[in-house]
Amino acid sequence: MNSTMITATNTLSQLQKQMDIISNNLANVDTNGFKSKQARFTDLLFSQLNNQPNASAEQNRLTPNGIRQGSGAKLGQILTDMKQGSLKSTGRELDTAFQTEGQYYKVLVQKDNSSSIQYTRDGAFYLTPVAKNEVMLVTSDGNPVLDEGNHPITITGDASKYTVNPNGSLDVTMTNGTKNSYNLGVIQVNKPQFFEQKGGNLIGLPDSVPAGSTNNIFTNLTGQQREKISIGQGMLENSNVDMAKEMTDLVSVQRAYQFQARSVTMSDQMMGLINGIR
Repeated sequence: MNSTMITATNTLSQLQKQMDIISNNLANVDTNGFKSKQARFTDLLFSQLNNQPNASAEQNRLTPNGIRQGSGAKLGQILTDMKQGSLKSTGRELDTAFQTEGQYYKVLVQKDNSSSIQYTRDGAFYLTPVAKNEVMLVTSDGNPVLDEGNHPITITGDASKYTVNPNGSLDVTMTNGTKNSYNLGVIQVNKPQFFEQKGGNLIGLPDSVPAGSTNNIFTNLTGQQREKISIGQGMLENSNVDMAKEMTDLVSVQRAYQFQARSVTMSDQMMGLINGIR
């Protein structure tokens, strides 16, 4: 296999990953609160060939001396676009939407006899019964919504009205006129590159991140910091996927993929011609 084939095949596998990222963005264009991903590429190792032993012959050269031969490109980083998505009005009491970038709800995800705290921008909440005359606030997938103390929010009694305030507090007015208040658990993401997709429109930290080193990655908005929270009631946030841009990027990646595949074919034909010389 010659260097042209090596360079092309190295790049082909990375272009396939970029197409997967774009496809995932397009598949979630209607997902509430979804944030699009963007692929960034870096060059692989270069080989430097110093083919000119006489340095004086290169005095008027504008490019670096010698010949540099690369070995392809790789996917260097997947960036999350935290830009605010557009808002759509629903008029439903338990539909909420963040109006500030980087803020997420805390939810409890139970899987394989274990539980973990994960995060979502999807503010479509529902009520599910957990006991007689008691309901729990959950996401559309049934995951419990947590308060600022990381406890599931349960409501006892007959409620007549739900009010979500801009600072993330949930006021529940009961049929007897009393009112109960709960502070929704909200974080401010400072370093989105540390988070990974967990499926189901959820993000979370990988297991390799120590529990005591999350202060710089995100901030729990509690106490006076809850004034930074901005939530709207009766609305949902659309995804921030730009379909026109994604389709344009998809066409560009497909053309690059075809070019690399053609390079492999041409290299194979050239090797065939050379091997056929008698």
